[in-house]
Amino acid sequence: MRPAMDLRAHLLDARARTLELALDLDDAQWMGPRLAIVNPVLWEVGHVGWFQELWTMRPDRVPPSVLPNADRLYDSARIPHDTRWDLPLPDRAATLAYVREVLDRSLAALDSVAAAGGDTYFHRLALFHEDMHDEAFTYTRQTLSYPEPRFAALASTPAEERARALEAGPLEGDVEVPGARFLLGAVEGADPFVFDNEKWAHPVDVAPFRIARAPVTNAQYLAFVEAGGYEQRAHWSDEGWRWRERSGARHPVYWLRAGREWRVRRYDRAEPLRPHAPVIHVCAYEADAFCRWAGRRLPTEAEWELAASTPGKRTFPWGATPPSAEHANLDGRFGGPVDVAAFPAGDSACGCRQMIGNVWEWTSSDFRPYPGFVVDPYEEYSEPWFATPHRVLRGGCWATRARLLRNTWRNFYPPDRRDVLAGFRTCAVAP
Repeated sequence: MRPAMDLRAHLLDARARTLELALDLDDAQWMGPRLAIVNPVLWEVGHVGWFQELWTMRPDRVPPSVLPNADRLYDSARIPHDTRWDLPLPDRAATLAYVREVLDRSLAALDSVAAAGGDTYFHRLALFHEDMHDEAFTYTRQTLSYPEPRFAALASTPAEERARALEAGPLEGDVEVPGARFLLGAVEGADPFVFDNEKWAHPVDVAPFRIARAPVTNAQYLAFVEAGGYEQRAHWSDEGWRWRERSGARHPVYWLRAGREWRVRRYDRAEPLRPHAPVIHVCAYEADAFCRWAGRRLPTEAEWELAASTPGKRTFPWGATPPSAEHANLDGRFGGPVDVAAFPAGDSACGCRQMIGNVWEWTSSDFRPYPGFVVDPYEEYSEPWFATPHRVLRGGCWATRARLLRNTWRNFYPPDRRDVLAGFRTCAVAP
């Protein structure tokens, strides 16, 4: 069982992170261009407040919102994405006033619930929902070439600690994971909050396999690019090749060739490509093509979770202790990915490093419900996406909040998404 969190403090912390990601942007940036992979910041900030108000204070949408017509402005399940730029949204000042009032009222409601020994489920839901949107704000700033966010967590990370992680170097080789009948998914009662797509643990048989100790690095991926991997049809699945031709991709989306060297756009500036950092902002098709070129494959999500959890059913790769600064690159403390050899204290028992944090890891598994799936009150979170092309990702990334994660946490994106903070590790192909 994970120790109880100070929920009030975490809610305040989440809102501070939201404001760190938004307040320094100007009004034009708060609206931004109409793209399928981003939301207007003006809309998304209001949506975060609306979600918190709805679930913590307005069961069945009664009483009305403190903001007139809020349900017609911010309900993501009912408002088509492309229309969000055209809505009669409150201006920046009014939006900030709305989310501030919602937070104040929600904290008062939480205090009453806690004093009475009541259920804080919906306050946790609002917290984790805001955490996920904060990660989306982070990669939205990258997508739109906005300036690097000024995280307080980054400013407070000692320079020598940051240097060690950024210069930790590569980590080569595989580890052997014995086959097992393994309980995939969350064990009931092990955590006070899990999402419906993690429920519940069920036995799966996993054959022995070998998995990389670390995610694929920029240097390793660069070898694929320079070998002409994007031009060679043999390395791509049928669906992946159709994506590559449609997108015109010749390398990862933010990579830039500078003469004989490669650089990468990081927010609003170009930087040298760091060889031993994990490749990031690649889609599942790119990950799969690299694997085919290298004679490797992506892990299934069951293999990934087994490698992270064995022996037994560990909450985190290193054990039961929640993530700390020694275990993983999380919470924006380093401002981006660090070298793959960093954080040896976070190794799993079988020897895999950085299975939590640094980059999300694509798996080969489609996003599907576990046996006996029952939808949670937030019906739109998982169920609508089971019937659509989405792949499972595991492990979290450098911008993910530590309080969100555990070995059973399932992220999911369409396999063509390159804007998200995702990389991958590989498995050996069975002889």
